[in-house]
Amino acid sequence: MTDLETPSSAYIHVPFCQHRCGYCDFTLVARKDHLIDDYLAAMEQQLATVEPGIELQTLFLGGGTPTHLSIEQLERLFAAILSRFQLSDDCEFSIEANPLNLCIDKIDFLQQSGVNRVSLGVQSFHSEILTFLERDHQPEQIFEIVQNLRDRIPNTSLDLIFAVPGQSLQNWQDSLADAVGLGIPHLSTYGLTIEKGTSFWSRQQSGLFDLPADELAGTMYEYSLEYLSSQGLQHYEISNFARPGFECRHNEVYWTGHPYFGFGPGAASYLKGVRRQNHRSVATWLKRIAAGESPISEEEELDPESRAREAVIFGLRRRVGIDLADFESRYGFTLDELAETAMEKNITAGLLEQTETHLRLTQAGCLLADSVVIDFL
Repeated sequence: MTDLETPSSAYIHVPFCQHRCGYCDFTLVARKDHLIDDYLAAMEQQLATVEPGIELQTLFLGGGTPTHLSIEQLERLFAAILSRFQLSDDCEFSIEANPLNLCIDKIDFLQQSGVNRVSLGVQSFHSEILTFLERDHQPEQIFEIVQNLRDRIPNTSLDLIFAVPGQSLQNWQDSLADAVGLGIPHLSTYGLTIEKGTSFWSRQQSGLFDLPADELAGTMYEYSLEYLSSQGLQHYEISNFARPGFECRHNEVYWTGHPYFGFGPGAASYLKGVRRQNHRSVATWLKRIAAGESPISEEEELDPESRAREAVIFGLRRRVGIDLADFESRYGFTLDELAETAMEKNITAGLLEQTETHLRLTQAGCLLADSVVIDFL
């Protein structure tokens, strides 16, 4: 498939949470459950714009917290999705979840509805770190919830956050060991970043806390690479580790530059070379759809060179890197034509390495990936 063909992947954004954590800058609303019915009606309207019968290979419900919705509300959302799309026999059907939303009845419902992959926002196995991050669960609850989940939906992924104020290297090592001990097949690790507009940004600017030194954050990341690899979880993307066959197929669609649908406030789509993003404001998205207006806030048709440069930026996230021959075939440029200077600079610096077939980040390059990809813009 090229990025100009009909997508076989869809992302559904569910913007509801019980609480907005201090580090979160995602599109969501907290404690506004009275809007859920309006959201479901709007989602039914937005989905109705799609020609029915398209088969999906991946379907991803993100948020927010999709599992914040009740079983009845999820049932209505799933029905709206399945009224337009068909799921292939091996469709990866993922949903993001918070631990305390997952009672047995809801897990059973998800399994019976065809959900076969759950991404669980654990973040840490230490109570003091969870308290700082404003999470509502405790470490001892994680083990029972994950076991209940994996008994029904074995393809479970955990999210963990490192470089948190007050977090030691030992603390991070213990959390990784706890996650591995649960036998999960996929793990995502994210360094804590403080985004402008979040409550953590205001607190940091007021001097209420400092992030760990870059050296400690780098050591935590490097330990993740070594330890998780030794435990059979392969590093397949900058922040993601998986046992063979358990890589997130939906995210691979983004990283390999293939098209996808996006529905809901803040959701992005990539259709026939055009990138669109819906309004991030939940209220604006709701009002526009209710009025029969377009929910799109941004739209950009990428020219061939922009498509190629974007493909480099996404492609370098994958540890396998960019297949040089495939890249030229898909985008009509060689990497030398597109960015010879950027390549030479970063190869010399030890941040990129080139083989006969691929260009990829080195381990050192993974630590500085954001600065590397800027050179390719």
